[in-house]
Amino acid sequence: MKIVGITACTAGIAHTYIAKEKIEKAAIKAGDDVKIETQGSIGVENELTEKDIREADIVLLATDIGVSRERFKGKKVIDIPIALIMKSPEGVIKKIHEKLGL
Repeated sequence: MKIVGITACTAGIAHTYIAKEKIEKAAIKAGDDVKIETQGSIGVENELTEKDIREADIVLLATDIGVSRERFKGKKVIDIPIALIMKSPEGVIKKIHEKLGL
């Protein structure tokens, strides 16, 4: 499965980047391809391209602030609080697999 997503916390500092790492580690452990964009205090990093989004099976938005969903039109989007990733990244990835029947 190919997962793309965004992490963004209210302060745009630690949790944004920690959540990115946790998602990546859990997804790779599950055998998934993954690319996560961060929207932190220093701006957007690891920006998702149109190709990344087009090829994705699922979009994971782990955010505590509003992020634009327009570029994900037509994609399956899972929107969760960043705290859920902080507590149980492997559980989130497992639920995504279950939801998609993988």
